[in-house]
Amino acid sequence: MQNRVFVINKHGKALMPCKPRKARILLRDDKAKVVKKEPFTIQLLYGSTGYKQDISLGVDSGQRHIGLAVTSQDKVLFQGEVELRQDVKKLLDTRRAYRQSRRNRKTRYRKARFLNRIAKKKDNWLPPSVASKVNHNINWIKRLLSVLPKADLHIEVGKFDMQKMKNPAINGEGYQQGDLYGYQTVKQFVLARDNYTCQVCKKQGGKLKTHHIIYRSFGGTNTVDNLITVCANCHTTRNHQTGILAKWCKDKKKVSKSYKGATFMNILRRRLFLAFPQAKFQYGAWTTLQRADLNLAKSHYNDAVAISGIEQIKEKPNSVVMFKQFRKKKRSLHEATARKGRKTPNAMSKRNAKNTKYVRGFRLNDYVKIKNSNKKGYICGFSNNNCYIKDIFGDYLTISDRYKQVALSKLDRLSHHNNWNKQEINENVYQMN
Repeated sequence: MQNRVFVINKHGKALMPCKPRKARILLRDDKAKVVKKEPFTIQLLYGSTGYKQDISLGVDSGQRHIGLAVTSQDKVLFQGEVELRQDVKKLLDTRRAYRQSRRNRKTRYRKARFLNRIAKKKDNWLPPSVASKVNHNINWIKRLLSVLPKADLHIEVGKFDMQKMKNPAINGEGYQQGDLYGYQTVKQFVLARDNYTCQVCKKQGGKLKTHHIIYRSFGGTNTVDNLITVCANCHTTRNHQTGILAKWCKDKKKVSKSYKGATFMNILRRRLFLAFPQAKFQYGAWTTLQRADLNLAKSHYNDAVAISGIEQIKEKPNSVVMFKQFRKKKRSLHEATARKGRKTPNAMSKRNAKNTKYVRGFRLNDYVKIKNSNKKGYICGFSNNNCYIKDIFGDYLTISDRYKQVALSKLDRLSHHNNWNKQEINENVYQMN
């Protein structure tokens, strides 16, 4: 069984999803047209009776993946998974570095901007990296609700007590007395915790400093769990550059787990409550029991199937529709360092030249097939008359083992996509990846 195709009538009202074969016939006979690709939706060009059944939408919300499932009675009509972007913070940090180094480079004049601090203008403001993921969770639910006839919405959310996760015995006033209780600064707490002793040479006294176990540039946090005490003799530029401190910390010090995911899920839960007050919400423990009763393997889309409230499954697709966002533009106007093969930094490059969108009829993110093979993927960049191709999992597709580039003359274009990669893959392939 294949995933169903979403259908709307000629007035824009949602109908029951149909089988892919029926959708192909309707499109072939010019009785329908394609109106959406994510998810794939057709619109009828003639009148229909509009017969509808009870239908449910299950959503496994998350920080990295969103599981989606549409069920009706004892059938799973659609199952899919959305992979969210995790590079927003890194890209913003890169942009910040470019802007801060402008005074040392010859670049075009940019008019000064003032009073553009969005955080002070908006209520309930979120950092861009968090807002991106929250908005995608909400928008994908709205996308499916818009092509389903009065679906019952079921969403799994997470609720975490970070203080309890750190200290299971905490209670009462303990919630008001954090790690820094009784200390004026973070440095004062770290020095006292380590007994004013260098954690590398084990010597007391002298000039002591706090050092990050995992560098901020590698994703380390500024919390007390990621800081240790070192003396001035060990905390040197040479030790930093040679990685001695980093290696010692990795071997000797156990870093506590990050709570970014738990914090995000707490934020997302409140936003989903406000965005979908009509939804039925549940938590992961209940989903685990439901999935076990249905005898389903652990995955985001199977969680969504269980969340939808289906009691037994007689028909279920043997494939999963994967969605992944594609970044089409390189927004930086200039480069801070020279690329490989250049002797000087690229300070005079123009935006259009650095964002090649199409070559010889092919465009960025086109879904293509390499001739005389079964390899299919998306164009992720151009190099003269060649291009780079990746599959939905981010792996390069090549013809030879020596080169990543594939000549455009050796490709057949299957379909055009905007900024979302979409691929329907077998469940067995999904489990392998």
